[in-house]
Amino acid sequence: MITVLIPVLNESERIYEIVNLVKKSPLVKEVIVIDDGSTDETRQLAESAGATVIMSTLLGKGASLEDGVRIAESEIIMFLDGDLQNLDQDIVEKLCTPIINDESDFVKASFSRKSGRVTTLTAKPLLQTFFPELSHISQPLGGIVAGKKSILKRVDFETDYGVDVGLLLDSHYQGAKITQIDIGHIEHDSHDLDVLADMAKQVSRVIIDRASRYGRLHVAQLREVEEIEHHAHAELSVALNKLGEADKLALFDMDGTIIQGRFIKFLADHERKSSELERFLDSTSISDEERTRKIANVLAGTSRETVKKVAKSIPLTNNICETIISLRRIGYRVGIVTDSFYLPAEIIRRRVFADFCVAHILRYRAGVSTGEVTISPLMLHPNGCKAHTFCKSNVLLHIAHKLEIELQSVLYVGDGENDICALKLAGRSIAYNPKSRSVKKSAKRLIYNSMNDVLLYANDEVWEQTYWKSYFSNYHPSKIKGLLEKIRLKSEQN
Repeated sequence: MITVLIPVLNESERIYEIVNLVKKSPLVKEVIVIDDGSTDETRQLAESAGATVIMSTLLGKGASLEDGVRIAESEIIMFLDGDLQNLDQDIVEKLCTPIINDESDFVKASFSRKSGRVTTLTAKPLLQTFFPELSHISQPLGGIVAGKKSILKRVDFETDYGVDVGLLLDSHYQGAKITQIDIGHIEHDSHDLDVLADMAKQVSRVIIDRASRYGRLHVAQLREVEEIEHHAHAELSVALNKLGEADKLALFDMDGTIIQGRFIKFLADHERKSSELERFLDSTSISDEERTRKIANVLAGTSRETVKKVAKSIPLTNNICETIISLRRIGYRVGIVTDSFYLPAEIIRRRVFADFCVAHILRYRAGVSTGEVTISPLMLHPNGCKAHTFCKSNVLLHIAHKLEIELQSVLYVGDGENDICALKLAGRSIAYNPKSRSVKKSAKRLIYNSMNDVLLYANDEVWEQTYWKSYFSNYHPSKIKGLLEKIRLKSEQN
């Protein structure tokens, strides 16, 4: 029997049809849809078609596939994308029969389609160069695949557009018998040029990574490519260009707000550098920039993989994923702003399904931190905060300007002293479990324990009602009635 895995993000247009189609095959034991935080009706439609729906543990197609493989009950697993059109009724039989007959361990679908520029211009030339034995695969980036679970459990699932070619290369180097099956003509949703350019970079990185891993490329070349991509993704323009137009913006602090505790302390504990870190962590005798650079220097010699591992293991604030998905569902663009470092912030962003993150960039060489740091330029603003060298409030100014959103419409959630300026600047500011009296005084609203309470103030009408209720909370009820009557009379006079 076969398990069909379908990773999805806002695929309500076609997901019911796809699930319904594969459920008709007598070979299919279960269909699992892995949701990446959809804000439309994808989940409900998939369930109504008979699929089991789970939430991905980490934003990104690769993580979703890995989650599905982990719980799949069948030895044969089939992957489908959630945006496919014109699938043949016997797609399951076509793809899985070679595995059932023990003729293959890994089957890649070949098909004709209108587009495929990244495949033609990037993937196939690189495969021809580094893996000529696989250059005959016509759709190396296609997401229609079947394979044995025993093979798929041992591959590395990339987090971006390189996931499919990565599965192909890893399966090949495990000694899998690979077959290509023609399934005719299908259609995917097409992407604009900005997305295609990003896709090409990610695919290139994965192929070069595998070339290095399997002894076909010098490691130094690989790491430089990886570092260039790392820095490129940290540019906010890359993220914002994918967001499109927006009229609502929500920004969250990371430490103590998105996660329970401070990332840098978790990492220092893991690396046994806590005492060294404590000298600088909350020091007021040095500037913000110098403190950041000294903290980065403490991390010199820490591997990129360790940083990733710690970022994936830190406990999240209760209900934070549900809160961020709900904000996105009602039209907010949601970002994380932290004075920590980009790599862990990006992982945590994907864990909570946010749209982008802003952080300082810690440099790595050969996969190990050099201790050098690049301060995020968005923390600086010529007409911004006068009290600090760099400040989160400056990030708010930059992004609000870029998205053409009024500051009064910006929602900011934070908990610490380094959030005060942003809390004061944002029109809708919320202190979550504030750490001091000054933080409390800087925010328009206070919430404790449940992050879901942020949603009470995300709606325009609700915000106005709760704000004025808070404003009058120090008055005796009889005085409130008198004040409201004065406001009414003055309004009539005007």
